[in-house]
Amino acid sequence: MYRFSNTVIGFLNLFTLLASIPIIGGGLWMARNSTTCESFLQTPLLVVGFVVLIISLAGFIGACFHVAWALWVYLVVMLFIIGALLGITIFGFIVTGPGGGVQVSGRVYKEYRLEDYSPWLRNKIKDPHYWRTIRGCILGSKSCAKLAFWTPLDYLERDMSPIQSGCCKPPTSCNYGAATMAAQEPDCYRWNNAPTLLCYECDSCKAGVLEDVRRDWHKLSVLNIVMIVLLIGIYSIGCCAFRNTKRAETDYPYGENQMRKVRPRWDFYWWRWWHEKKHELW
Repeated sequence: MYRFSNTVIGFLNLFTLLASIPIIGGGLWMARNSTTCESFLQTPLLVVGFVVLIISLAGFIGACFHVAWALWVYLVVMLFIIGALLGITIFGFIVTGPGGGVQVSGRVYKEYRLEDYSPWLRNKIKDPHYWRTIRGCILGSKSCAKLAFWTPLDYLERDMSPIQSGCCKPPTSCNYGAATMAAQEPDCYRWNNAPTLLCYECDSCKAGVLEDVRRDWHKLSVLNIVMIVLLIGIYSIGCCAFRNTKRAETDYPYGENQMRKVRPRWDFYWWRWWHEKKHELW
């Protein structure tokens, strides 16, 4: 039974080792593809794939072939991964906490304001290089093309995604009548009917992207928490496997008394001498 932890760790790492191959393949395929959205995701995929591959290989070799140093590396990196996942999850909850959108009167969809989101996300989305990448993703996704055939009744009765609400139309409060002289939101002046322009430079479009990020992160956080619990369980089994491997490297099998000698108590020789004299007298 004392080998059970080594067997479990070996099978778990064999599974993750095989699972890392399609992750790396997907990252390499995205690296060769010229699509903006896919190239934006290739680096995290490649990093995750190679880390999983190396760690799984170390855990598999250490558990199945009783290589203590490989299991030690495996446990150290596993501890780092657990800490990193925990830190990222907490940071994500803090950063993506604000937001949620505002309900528009007489409409099903919501509209989103950039100032409702955390300063860290706002600074990230305002970076011109980062926004060009996201803008290319939105154009490639054809999200706004789906609204081209909507009727005025559809705008009253149908829902929109955050990106459609923020990027594909001007804010509902905008008034483009010829006699309108009142000040309006800045996004009202950024709107353009051209299919490649629309409201892609509007703050509402940036806010729609952040709302998508916020929703996706909250879904991902559930998976992160499950992964942290599983990794802690695997780490505990790995510690047992490491202890078994260290024991297997010694000169004594499991369960054998490894004491070479026992130092007698201070009064051992005195009692021995007294008993010998007593037997002589009798």
